[in-house]
Amino acid sequence: MKKIFSLLLILILSMSFSYGQKERKYIREGNDFYNKALSAKNHLDTEDYNKAEIAYRRAIALKPQDSKWNFNLADAMYKQKRFSEAAHFFQQLSKTEKDRMAKAKCYHNIGNSLLMQNKIDESIEAYKNALRLNPKDLETKYNLAYAQHQKKNQKKNQNKNNKNQNKQNKQNQNNKQNQNKQNKQDQQSGGGISKSNAESILQALDNEEKNNQQSRRIKAVSNPKHNVDKNW
Repeated sequence: MKKIFSLLLILILSMSFSYGQKERKYIREGNDFYNKALSAKNHLDTEDYNKAEIAYRRAIALKPQDSKWNFNLADAMYKQKRFSEAAHFFQQLSKTEKDRMAKAKCYHNIGNSLLMQNKIDESIEAYKNALRLNPKDLETKYNLAYAQHQKKNQKKNQNKNNKNQNKQNKQNQNNKQNQNKQNKQDQQSGGGISKSNAESILQALDNEEKNNQQSRRIKAVSNPKHNVDKNW
């Protein structure tokens, strides 16, 4: 019986050792791909970040609760500009992470992910949570100040847009009032024509009649019905 128990113990230990080796292998691969992408000149090597993500996922499959590998996985998502997914992963980690500094990093990255989605108010709150845990983090302080500056600009632009919209609405209202006033004047003058327009039209008709009469006189003189001169 002792022999069987010893064999089972050896088998369990060997399997655990094998899983541990695979886990560390995947983590090394993930870190290598991540660092390679990070050192790229344009920092946009999403292909290597994607390879790092795959390696981290393989490691997590062997050790699902490992906060470090989950953090690396979320970071790889962030580098691929999948900000919504990254924010979700960091938020989940912030709920389970026990280490104070590690939790602060989670909130810092939550703030970054939210800020990249233009969720400024939420990002400010995340940065504040990070600073409550790690008040000396200069990078978080800088990002918080930047987010607050963006909020100020957003509010300023919003007020400007509201002011322009109110100005346009007032102008439209004035135009409508002027049009209604003109329509009322036209209706009072009869036939939908204002008094000044009616006088102009009558004057034009009178001028036309005079011109027609003058034209007829000229035509009668230049083209007489009876020729007074005879050709012999």
